[in-house]
Amino acid sequence: MAKFKYAATDIHGKRVRGVTDAVSERGAMALLVDQDLDVQQLKEKKSVLQFEITKKKLKQADLMHFCRQLAAFVRAGIPLVEALGVIEEEADDKTLREVLQTVQESLIAGDTFSAALEPFHSMFPQFFIDMLRAAELTGRLDDVLDEMSNYIRRDMEARAKIKSAITYPIIIAFASIATVVVLAVFVLPRFKTFFQSFNATLPLPTRMLISTTNFFGHRWFVIIGVLVLISMLLMALSRTERGRNIKDRILLKLPVLGEVIRYSIVERFCRLLSTMMIAGVPLPEAMAVLGQGTRNVVFQEGLGQVRDAMLRGEGIARPMSETQLFPSAVVQMIRVGENTGTLDKQLEVGSDYYGQELDYKITRLTALFEPAVILFMGVCVGFVALALISAMYGIYKQVQV
Repeated sequence: MAKFKYAATDIHGKRVRGVTDAVSERGAMALLVDQDLDVQQLKEKKSVLQFEITKKKLKQADLMHFCRQLAAFVRAGIPLVEALGVIEEEADDKTLREVLQTVQESLIAGDTFSAALEPFHSMFPQFFIDMLRAAELTGRLDDVLDEMSNYIRRDMEARAKIKSAITYPIIIAFASIATVVVLAVFVLPRFKTFFQSFNATLPLPTRMLISTTNFFGHRWFVIIGVLVLISMLLMALSRTERGRNIKDRILLKLPVLGEVIRYSIVERFCRLLSTMMIAGVPLPEAMAVLGQGTRNVVFQEGLGQVRDAMLRGEGIARPMSETQLFPSAVVQMIRVGENTGTLDKQLEVGSDYYGQELDYKITRLTALFEPAVILFMGVCVGFVALALISAMYGIYKQVQV
């Protein structure tokens, strides 16, 4: 049971406020109407636990398994409430079990599946809820859940490829930083004492290295504070609309990395729109959700313009071409799909093609990133070694004199 705050007018015209218990908002409204109240405002009063649940996000793997299990139950003819009950009992995620309990209560009260999931839109993506709403209208819930499961699986595979490609360069980068830190913090101080015992004049590279380590050693708290402050400032700016816009535009214009980001967005756009069309989601609704699915403000604004033009009867291909965000190959595929009535098939081909192109771009990025990291490591370690060796050689010459 949930609590709902309401503001209403009774049969005498007196304004009343209060809280009522009900399974769903629809049930609360029915209870208040039975009490001869004219409801002006009705809102769920969430507890701290409910608030935390609605802010959590379901892992992609858990959502994929949920779709696959539920599709099998629905195809077998098991009622939705019973199917959700079985999944709830077997779920390892505590939050998911609590959500499924609430969803079952809403279904028993007469809500649709998509409406029952709506309060938990942070856990279940909006396009997922929209696809379920379309499935309820077409009676293809099991097929839609299968399509969603396949879409999430392909998305997870694409993310895994990206993570795998950047893991090695990141390890090299951390190894280089650790090597320099060990040399500068543990090795150099011992040499410094040794140099001072000879009262010798140290070479320039050695003096530069000692000054740098002294600065970091005595001002480390200032450096950490500045880095934390800059990070917090960037995070705060990225949460604003203008800040996100600037960040996303800069990312798209970066050499090599910008192409990887653009191709990943295009590949996700084609795959998601194809999945939604196969599921029977109306194109205007699908276009409204796709902007959020790209996770990029620039593309979100561009797709908003495409949707407005589409509603004016201008089609999709020409408005997409005018945004100059999508490659010409994608625009051409969509134009062919519009003319032949095979838009979903063309988008599926496009998602496969740009998935392969994304793999190539990631490989190219990795091929450029690895030598850069290795070169940086070599320069840093080489400079430290040069500083130490030149100092020892200088001391040796001074002692000889």
